[in-house]
Amino acid sequence: MNRTDLKNAVAEKAGLTGTDADKAVAAVIDSIAEALVAGDKVTIPGFGTFETRHRAARQGRNPQTGESMEIAASTSAAFKPGSDLKRRLSDA
Repeated sequence: MNRTDLKNAVAEKAGLTGTDADKAVAAVIDSIAEALVAGDKVTIPGFGTFETRHRAARQGRNPQTGESMEIAASTSAAFKPGSDLKRRLSDA
């Protein structure tokens, strides 16, 4: 499912126009992204939790040359599904 499919599904289930559904989807995505950038955790009961995870700098190897190289520290987004979502997936 891509963003257009999601917008169409939201419009159909919520009885919204395509434009209103697109605004709603954009608002949810922007709100989650802003919270993650601020270092907050976003918990949606029954669905799951979005959070950031920090990866420390580490040594790696260039696969082409075999040389050691420093891999920079980074922060990435992570999603942990909630119990209701896990149950729905296992029942599918």
